[in-house]
Amino acid sequence: MISENTIDMRFMAAAERLARRGLGRVWPNPSVAALIVRQGENGSVLVGRGVTSRPGMAHAEVNALRQAGDLAKDATCYVTLEPCSHYGRTPPCSLALIEAGVGRVVVGMLDPNPRVASRGVGMLRDAGIDVTVGVREREIKPLYHGFTLRQLKQRPHVFLKLAVSRDGYIGRTGEGQVKISGPLSMRKVHGFRAEHDAILVGSGTALADDPQLTCRLPGLHERSPVRVIVDRCARLPVESKLVRTCVDVPVWLVCGNDADPENVEVLVAAGVNVIRVPAGDCSIAPAVILSALATRGITSVMVEGGARMASSFLEADLVDDLCVVTGDLEIGDEGIPALHGLALADVFSDPKFDRMDAGSFDTDRYIYLRRRGA
Repeated sequence: MISENTIDMRFMAAAERLARRGLGRVWPNPSVAALIVRQGENGSVLVGRGVTSRPGMAHAEVNALRQAGDLAKDATCYVTLEPCSHYGRTPPCSLALIEAGVGRVVVGMLDPNPRVASRGVGMLRDAGIDVTVGVREREIKPLYHGFTLRQLKQRPHVFLKLAVSRDGYIGRTGEGQVKISGPLSMRKVHGFRAEHDAILVGSGTALADDPQLTCRLPGLHERSPVRVIVDRCARLPVESKLVRTCVDVPVWLVCGNDADPENVEVLVAAGVNVIRVPAGDCSIAPAVILSALATRGITSVMVEGGARMASSFLEADLVDDLCVVTGDLEIGDEGIPALHGLALADVFSDPKFDRMDAGSFDTDRYIYLRRRGA
């Protein structure tokens, strides 16, 4: 006979995979998945499943209960994050589970907000429902790192992606950035984009490369994240690809409070969401950028562009995950370093990062680091 613990682990792993589908789509809410499972004569039977809908719509538990219908009574609900206990845009999910008559709830991890944590579980237990907490918590925790950081530190999760040549450069003097990554690496990068709420580059990258910063995998264009440009003086041209497509995929421009009013007016008229923040003489501090994004609901941001921008986030100790893709190309003496004032080797050996993964995308090699304890 299969043990209850084995069954719990199996269904929670399935719920975790389902929750990943909502990454980058439901901010500022976390992407939660719920499964309703009944015990039948031939074992466990899945009768309902749900994932968090877009903000203002039903949460995962409600979607799963609707699918299960009357079969939810006395069943087990597997949910990746503690059911909410408060009224917001929707009623509490804990109350929905109680009213449906579920017999047991298995929770991946508690809500990280100290003002909320355990209250949903408490409601369920007070109603006589058997609750198990912490199943596959270690594996599920990274799904909610951005949600946790926004709750506790008022900033989103930061994922930094770098593509460097075999000799450690990102471009060539006089030419700017050059194509380094192969097709498989690029597909992986577009997959990363689809999992984040926002993608961020500096004005140097935006002006020099005129990028689109969308997700161009087949069928996933609608998963393109908010495109954030850090542009101290609001110089982004209205004829750029970013501005021309801002109606289809949002563009947020973070500029200084003293940016040229005429430039700002033109960008706003074109549909760009301009965010003015305090700025230094030459730049805007990464902490200020992240605070502005978190205030507007962003829980995860992918930083992809420019040696100065990458270095500023590393120096400010605000990088949570880092993926470095090394191509087979060798640039030579005219190369532009991958980081400004930092050695990539020192980042790799920094004790605050753990090496989570390493491997290859065809001829490209990659290393994936994560902040220790995250």
